[in-house]
Amino acid sequence: MERICGKRCQEMTTDELDELIARLAERPDVLIDLGTGDGRFVLHTARAHPARYVIGIDACRDNLYEASRHAPNNALFLIANICTMPAGLVRLASAITINFPWGTLLAGLLDDGSPLLATLARLARPGATLHIRLNGGALAEAGYSLEAGGEQVRRLARRAGFHVAAPLPLVAGDLRAYPTTWAKRLAFGRDPHALYLAGRYRYDPEESEERTNISWHAHSR
Repeated sequence: MERICGKRCQEMTTDELDELIARLAERPDVLIDLGTGDGRFVLHTARAHPARYVIGIDACRDNLYEASRHAPNNALFLIANICTMPAGLVRLASAITINFPWGTLLAGLLDDGSPLLATLARLARPGATLHIRLNGGALAEAGYSLEAGGEQVRRLARRAGFHVAAPLPLVAGDLRAYPTTWAKRLAFGRDPHALYLAGRYRYDPEESEERTNISWHAHSR
């Protein structure tokens, strides 16, 4: 896998990744952010939660020069194809986030035949949480209404082994408070409309949808 630090890129072995994460704790809390874009969310989360190790992954290195240059010790940026994750990341994530995907990443969440959902299942530890935020404009470009797109993503994530609660609408206030560049753009746009989906891998079937909805939504803010 390829690690980016400013304008320098270097190959990173599985052993090197394991050593980095082990420095924080014996069993660290590891969040993996897929399609991390400009890295703003990773930097914010790593600084706000120093005991958590945060990994941002994107296929495009150009957007990550600045963020990776300022990454704290508990943050890491990797360049990788999201649908073919490096073996070192298997069963690593205690939490996975996908924030306002578009293009190939969004198509992977919507397409029945995409390998992306299987990749999410490989990344997740048992009990790992999944947090997906969807942009209504991007869904419209993909041919889905906000509601239909949310239900399609939910259906495929459940098939991949995640218990996913009913989608929740995100209003302008939610978007303004969320630390990504796209959230801010949506919040101050003419018609902010977005959805939030929360899930858990290999869920407890006794856990109710209502309880899941409330606790995960609160935890993700």
